[in-house]
Amino acid sequence: MPLRIEDYAIIGDCESAALVGRDGSIDWLCWPRFDSDACFAALLGTPEHGRFRIAPRDEAARVTRRYRPGTLILETRFETKDGIVTLIDFMPMRGRNPDCVRIVAGESGRVSMSVELILRFGYGAVVPWVRKLDKGALRAVAGPDMVTLRTPVHLRGENMTSVGAFTVGEGDRVPFVLSYGPSHLPLPEAVNANAALTDTETYWQEWTRKGSVQGPWSEIVSRSLLTLKALTYAPTGGIVAAPTTSLPERIGGKRNWDYRFCWLRDSTLTLLALMNAGYFEEAQAWRDWLTRAIAGQPGQMGVMYGIAGERRLTEWEVDWLPGYLDSKPVRIGNAAHQQLQLDVFGEVMDTLHQGRRGGLAANESGWDVQIALLDHLEEIWHEPDHGIWEVRTPPQHFTYSKAMTWVAFDRAIKSAEMFGLPGKVERWQTLCAEIHEDVCRNAWDGRRNSFTRSYGSDDLDASLLLLAPIGFLKPDDLCYRGTVEAIERTLISDGLVMRYDSLTSKDGLPAGEGAFLPCSFWLADAYLLLGRRADAERLFRRLAGLCNDVGLLSEEYDPHDKRHLGNFPQGFSHVALINTAFNLTRAEKPAQERSELSPGTATRADAKPA
Repeated sequence: MPLRIEDYAIIGDCESAALVGRDGSIDWLCWPRFDSDACFAALLGTPEHGRFRIAPRDEAARVTRRYRPGTLILETRFETKDGIVTLIDFMPMRGRNPDCVRIVAGESGRVSMSVELILRFGYGAVVPWVRKLDKGALRAVAGPDMVTLRTPVHLRGENMTSVGAFTVGEGDRVPFVLSYGPSHLPLPEAVNANAALTDTETYWQEWTRKGSVQGPWSEIVSRSLLTLKALTYAPTGGIVAAPTTSLPERIGGKRNWDYRFCWLRDSTLTLLALMNAGYFEEAQAWRDWLTRAIAGQPGQMGVMYGIAGERRLTEWEVDWLPGYLDSKPVRIGNAAHQQLQLDVFGEVMDTLHQGRRGGLAANESGWDVQIALLDHLEEIWHEPDHGIWEVRTPPQHFTYSKAMTWVAFDRAIKSAEMFGLPGKVERWQTLCAEIHEDVCRNAWDGRRNSFTRSYGSDDLDASLLLLAPIGFLKPDDLCYRGTVEAIERTLISDGLVMRYDSLTSKDGLPAGEGAFLPCSFWLADAYLLLGRRADAERLFRRLAGLCNDVGLLSEEYDPHDKRHLGNFPQGFSHVALINTAFNLTRAEKPAQERSELSPGTATRADAKPA
């Protein structure tokens, strides 16, 4: 039986990442980039699709694990009847080649260990040619890919698998260094495992100290920030939504997507999370990635891009992988990148506006690009689109999408007024009024005393919780209060918020999924806006309690089976946690001591990073 999603932890080097299970197995690793083919794909199949497991031979070992404080160094502690060992996993910051280092450290007694290395390139499809090198090293090659393993442990080949056994006593340290390189180049340089551990710990602790995180939830916020940093592709500043593909939103279902790309709609909240935590260098890199990615003809702006700004994200299915718990298909690429999603125009404008307010260095071409986007949006805002949830049905007039087109023009007005930028302010004001009236006329349901998911629909949608945080409605507007209360009545399952009712709100896929975790954080923010602080704090504590034992969240949570669902760890879930924690912390302060607040306790239109 495969591990639960929450039984994994992430290690990474800000260019790629691996998932390590509680059983000591690396079941997912894409090299050399987040979006490269996996060389370990057991997560979406079986051990035969690639994994690297180091564990005691005693399968009854008691397992606990943690990250070293302020780092992305994972320690998995195995307590057996014969003794205790700790498996230390990390990926050093990138040198000439990417590396993954594993150190087995003996703590007490003598523990018999086993090793199993199954390398499979091309998402589990390609069996490499493996041969031994000097001093016990292994070299695996297939096509353009080469992986080497250096370890003092003797490994032997069995059925296209490298296996071995060794014993660890108190004070022993046994290293395993896995390295990747192009097959046409020399072998990757040897890495000293213990020196790399010291360097990696220093890097992460210094990065953590750069932040300014305070308050009662500082520990969980700091872990979320480390996770967000781990999802950053350092060469470009892009941040992937998750390091995985096709972990299901419903076990056995078809809601399986590739999240190893950068979504524009995550941009504002990501930027604010980084700036509010004091990570302005990362915020600047993310803002600059965004500006480069969207450059070009406004009509060709996508909703997501590759980590270097690539636009061709063709979706295809890996038919040889059975999927996590037989959840097929396994998808590579994402067809939603070709959709029209109007809300991303508002996200882009809001992100660049918040960057100016936060004091990020100006980009000379940024305003010109924004003007061009606004001119295009003026022509298309009234069209139907596929919405924030990227439905695979014919386009609709989604309420949140229309509200975000209002945001686009509203932020343009604010940027022009606050920073003296040239623009058609009067025309933008007219468009804001026109869009606002259009939404209020076509999306309001007086019978339910709520806005609806789309024009003429009876359905609700959790994205409507954002109508006040984005500034479209005032928090004290009775229409907003009514909408929040309607969502509470309709979309909550065991205290968590569903995106929408997939049984009635058709999205082109079979019904059924977990609770999308950011939506529940949005409800906590809405409670703060409505003056319901106790409800906000109660919900936040519930959500924080869903983090796994090392502080990680997936995309969704199944409130019935009590398990994580969707891609993991999910950057947007951690961004939502960070911002809600900041909102709760700041709302505790007396009014005269507060800074202007970030989304949740103030509208994003009025937000200013601390």
